[in-house]
Amino acid sequence: MEREIENGFITINPATEEKIKEYKYLTESEAKDAVESCHKAFLNWKKTDIKERAKIIKAIGKALIDSKEELAELMTAEMGKLVKQGHQEIKLCAGICDFTAKEGVKQLQDEERELPDGGKGIIQYAPIGVIYGIQPWNFPIYQAMRYAIVNLMAGNGVLLKHAQNVTGSALKLKSLFEKAGLPKNLFTVLIINHDTSDKIIEHDKVRGVTLTGSSGAGKKIAAKAGEALKKTVLELGSNDAYLVLDDADIELAVKKSVEGRIYNNGETCVAAKRFVVVESVYSDFKNAFVEAMKNIKYGDPTDSKSQLGPMARKDLRTKLHNQLKDSVAKGANVLCGGEIPEQKGFYYPSTVLDNVKPGQPAYDEELFGPIASLIKAKDNDDAMRIANDSRFGLGGGIFSKDEKKAINLAKNHFDTGMININSYGLAVPNMPFGGVKDSGYGREHGGFGIKEFVNVKSILLHK
Repeated sequence: MEREIENGFITINPATEEKIKEYKYLTESEAKDAVESCHKAFLNWKKTDIKERAKIIKAIGKALIDSKEELAELMTAEMGKLVKQGHQEIKLCAGICDFTAKEGVKQLQDEERELPDGGKGIIQYAPIGVIYGIQPWNFPIYQAMRYAIVNLMAGNGVLLKHAQNVTGSALKLKSLFEKAGLPKNLFTVLIINHDTSDKIIEHDKVRGVTLTGSSGAGKKIAAKAGEALKKTVLELGSNDAYLVLDDADIELAVKKSVEGRIYNNGETCVAAKRFVVVESVYSDFKNAFVEAMKNIKYGDPTDSKSQLGPMARKDLRTKLHNQLKDSVAKGANVLCGGEIPEQKGFYYPSTVLDNVKPGQPAYDEELFGPIASLIKAKDNDDAMRIANDSRFGLGGGIFSKDEKKAINLAKNHFDTGMININSYGLAVPNMPFGGVKDSGYGREHGGFGIKEFVNVKSILLHK
């Protein structure tokens, strides 16, 4: 968590509620100077050979692994992540570096095409300049790495405005990047308020903007960037539906659904959030799922026995609990959890709601914490209808013993960017990441993010 002070803020450990560190905002003038410095670094970096860039990207991955203990402890202190999940986050980020270093060399090569008149065409993927990223706190290292690494590989400069409560993680990343050989100022952390952030979007040296956050924030940032004719990539959260079909392996579905709901303390954009269960297996799934969620132990995120840490901030816990109360007032039932513990730290127990209907926050909104929404469907077709009955479309899942049927549903009917079949998973470096509808647009990972902010340049040699 963080607490505002004059011209700055104090970061707070969400497990202990104790002060971590105090930070001061950059003035608007200082922030603009930082953009200019980043742009100057970019002018040299864009001329650097792709293979040389790849070596530094790989070195960044190694630097992360070498510092994984320190990084994991810092993330846990700043936002309450279980330490072991911090280690997993670092491993994923190192994988992104390795994949990008290898794939980037291929993806960014010039292409030649024959012209209709027998001449030659050359396609170049040229870097465009400084890219501004506004990122959330839930994966303090990964959220920054996700857009920064591909843009550095593409030859761009990168600015990061990280969430206040994980400022220490942002600054540690900058230090590691430069230790690994990245030129100074090419990756720049901006500790700024919202008003200054708006000025950065308008800055003529900033050529693109990327945001991970809420759909409300996405609309504001897209509008501001649009006014300045700057491209955006937006990843805006979701209320992902996981379908339990009539032929599902219930034991597997329960295990993966619990994992998908409580991972990262339930604070994940692609968490499993709505569980749409076909009537014929509803009771079996519900009974086993509620029992498993009841048994989840929350507590000190540095303790290896804890399965659930605190929520990142007190205000986020309050918002989540209000969404639960509003859902209950509109007919939902609490099957387990649902009470704020009387103890230090921003803990919230694993919770299950049923009788979840349209018009309730548990059905319509994103619950960014460990609350699961159980929804009964008449049959498989009805389950698919309910899954798509959402303004969001980031991820989702299907549990069925018939893989062919599940793949057909995923390909032809599920209106989201990513679908897990008989599993739950986060990002994978070699597969695209992103959504549709109010979950945003653009893609990261899988070789797709590397071309989001490049100038696809045509050079024509006619005969």
